[in-house]
Amino acid sequence: MSVNCPVHGLVGESPQIASIRRLINKAAGNRLPVLLLGESGTGKEVVARAIYAANPQGQFVPIDCGTLVGTLLESELFGHVKGSFSGAVDNKKGLLELADEGVAFFDEIGDLPLEIQVKLLRVVQEHEFRPVGALKWHKVEPRIIAATHRDLKAEVAAGRFRQDLYYRLNVFTMHLPPLRDHKGDIPALCEHFLADGPRQGLPRFQPSPELMRILTAYDWPGNVRELQHVLERIAVLSSEGALDLADLPTQLQNYRAAENLRHLAAEAGPGSYPQFTRTAITPVISIRDAERTTITRALTETGGERARTADLLGISRTTLYRKMKEYGIQWGSGSTRLTA
Repeated sequence: MSVNCPVHGLVGESPQIASIRRLINKAAGNRLPVLLLGESGTGKEVVARAIYAANPQGQFVPIDCGTLVGTLLESELFGHVKGSFSGAVDNKKGLLELADEGVAFFDEIGDLPLEIQVKLLRVVQEHEFRPVGALKWHKVEPRIIAATHRDLKAEVAAGRFRQDLYYRLNVFTMHLPPLRDHKGDIPALCEHFLADGPRQGLPRFQPSPELMRILTAYDWPGNVRELQHVLERIAVLSSEGALDLADLPTQLQNYRAAENLRHLAAEAGPGSYPQFTRTAITPVISIRDAERTTITRALTETGGERARTADLLGISRTTLYRKMKEYGIQWGSGSTRLTA
C-alpha cells in the first residue's frame, strides 16, 4: 500500500489499523448506529468519513457537539420555523435534516446537553423530529455515527448521559487505538503528511534518522493530530529542505533532553565510570534537581571539559551552557560548585 493513497483514509499497516479497516468494511454494509471511542486525535472523524465513503448515500454532515451551546443549539440541530423566536425571520433547515438519507456525524457526543439527548433519542428510535416552533413532526432517516473521547459508561453512571441513548448508539462500537500503541505506523504517517505538505504550500524535506528516532520514541498524547501539527510546524520553520532538531516544539525538546538524561543515568553505573556514581533514589525528585545533579556529575567525570560533557549528555554545548547558567553550576579549582 502506498502511504500517499491510504486505504479508507487510514495510514499504516499495524494490526490495530488493519482491524479498524475490517470494521469499516463491515459497518459500511448497513445503516446501524456506530459509536467511535478513543482519545482525542486518534482519527475518529477520519473513520466516520471512511464508513460514509465506502457506501456513500446522501450528505456527510459533521456536527461538533462541543461547539453547539446555548439557546441556538436546538435550532442548529433541528431547524426552526419563521417567527419561532427573535431573529427567526425565515424557516431554516437543521443539520439533521441536511443529513437525511446520509450520515450525521456527532463529534464528541458526550458533550451534548441532556435536554438535547432526549430529542436525539427520538430521532434514533422513531426517525422523526420537530423543528423549533413547529407543531408537526418531520420524518428523517440519517445514519447516526457518534464519537467521543469520554467513557460513556462512566458518564451514564454520573447522570450526564442518558442510558437509553447510550444503548441505542452502542450497537456497532469501534475503539480507536492511541498512537503510542502502534508506533510502527509513525514513519508511514510522517511520509503521508510530508507528501501532502506542498499542497499546503509547505517546503519538501526529509526527516533525519535522529529526528525519526525521536518521533517514533515519543508517546504522542495528542495522537495522530499532534504528530501532523508537529510536522507542519517543523516544515514552516525548516530551511533548505533540512530538519533542524532545534525547530522541535517544546514538548519534544523536553522529551529529548529527558531521554538523554535517562540514558546517561542508566549507563553511569558504578562499574561504568569510576567517579560517576548515583546516590540512592529518593521517593520524590524534581526534574530540575535531576538535571542539575546529572550535569554536575557529567562535568566531574569529564574534568570540566564542556565539549566532552555535552557529548556525554547528548546535548549541544549551547544547551549545556544555558543549563549551567540556569542551575548556577560553575567550574572552578578542579571541581564543580553550585551558586545560590
